[in-house]
Amino acid sequence: MNSQNTSPLGRRAFLTGATSAAVAAAMVRPGSILAAAPGASGIIPRENAHEGARDWQLTRVRVDTPEDGSMREAIRSSVIEGYCSRQSLKAGETVELMVSTNPPSRYQIEIFRSGYYGGRGARLMTTLGPFPGKRQADPEVGERRLTECRWEPSASLKIPADWPSGVYLGRLTTLPGRDDFPYWQSYVVFIVRDDRPADILFQCSDNTWQAYNRWPGTYSLYDDGTPPMTSKPTVDVSFDRPYGKYRQIYDNPQSVGSGEWLCWEYPLAYWLEQQGYDVTYCSQSDMLTPERGLKCKALISVGHDEYWDERSYHAVTAMRDAGVNVLFLSGNTLCWVSPFSPNAAGMPNRRLRRAAPYGGMSRQPEFRERDLYSTIGPDEGLLLGAVNVIPVNGGADWIVAQPDHWMFEGTGMKRGDRIPGLVGWEYHGQPAKIPGLEVVAEGTAWKGGTVPQHWTATIYPGPKGNFVFNAATIWWAQGMSFPPGHMLPWSHWNRPHGADDRVQRITRNLLQRALGR
Repeated sequence: MNSQNTSPLGRRAFLTGATSAAVAAAMVRPGSILAAAPGASGIIPRENAHEGARDWQLTRVRVDTPEDGSMREAIRSSVIEGYCSRQSLKAGETVELMVSTNPPSRYQIEIFRSGYYGGRGARLMTTLGPFPGKRQADPEVGERRLTECRWEPSASLKIPADWPSGVYLGRLTTLPGRDDFPYWQSYVVFIVRDDRPADILFQCSDNTWQAYNRWPGTYSLYDDGTPPMTSKPTVDVSFDRPYGKYRQIYDNPQSVGSGEWLCWEYPLAYWLEQQGYDVTYCSQSDMLTPERGLKCKALISVGHDEYWDERSYHAVTAMRDAGVNVLFLSGNTLCWVSPFSPNAAGMPNRRLRRAAPYGGMSRQPEFRERDLYSTIGPDEGLLLGAVNVIPVNGGADWIVAQPDHWMFEGTGMKRGDRIPGLVGWEYHGQPAKIPGLEVVAEGTAWKGGTVPQHWTATIYPGPKGNFVFNAATIWWAQGMSFPPGHMLPWSHWNRPHGADDRVQRITRNLLQRALGR
């Protein structure tokens, strides 16, 4: 690869008023609320000035153990579990919370907003209940193995006008009323969005959360009723059901009810809010047209962002072409075309299916299920900057290829320097043929832990002085912070180390350029 930085992006000087050492120190200093990033809106700093909650995590979590010899995994918490009527909503709108307790038990719901909050990680917004619990029926398995609950609402919440955009966790806790009987907990999760102009739009990867959700046992997009897990176009999943415990690569009890938010995305949100960035949040169901993103300077894709409705692909392409900067701080991104459809009640965007592979991934020699699909999606590499690889399960160190690029300013990194374990457990491969594209980091990932496979991180210029960055790893956020409630992964004999001042500085450099500072 060309080691010279010759793109228009590389020729522009990085501007900052602070020394690299001072910035690095500020980024890793624990326990303090930092001043807002220069020019940022005051919404996020004001919100994070509120007192954080000491107790917002799940403490007592119990998942069911199958006793019938079936394929069902221990992923659901039937003692108390629930889901929300919407993936996202705005202030003034109402979300319904559906809860089931088995056996019937009194319970309460505490609503927390995720953030920084002086290092505590969340703020208690309100408490609902107590409520008399009841067991709600498991859904029958429908066509295409759909499991879609039709539970009665247990509570409703109208979002107050002063609740800012963010990811909100509802902690469900049984109230046994006696000291000799245990309490149990799980989460529900929803996103509060807004329409205001903002610097950063944080797109949650909730389509992928749902694609891998096996609740109540083996009913993800990868379960067609026969082992092993497959990638066939024969299954639908619904957002109208609880999130079971995350089960793909590690055992994380905090994921019961919260999807993959606390696994892969929350550390980035924690850091952004610690730094005072003007950030707003959305669901993937909010990104089917470009209008929301056109009000922002940068879009961030985070974590495991595998499943995209094709309309979102075209929406983000239009945003890029209009001058919005796009940061893919994610891996296995844009792998499957996954159109939304309405639920049984006609509510839009509540079901998801795997309709086709995106074009770059479909060309991989080891993609053995190509003949199952009658159509192929657009080439993800032409938006992302690199294509997906098949199979893509492994890990690696993140290795610098172009240390003179502006994104490495102040890191002190040299060509060949490594950030241990940051690439994983899914990543991106061959770079796309885009004018001005540069490979800024690359190396060998170890597929399955032992088989070599090439990965590349890329950056290319947009048409209006903007850029698109591809970090090529699900685990970029793991290098940003290590907040309360987060658990570092270990998969395919590889693990990230947690917060790293070089990852933070690279991200800050990217955001400085994206926000015009």
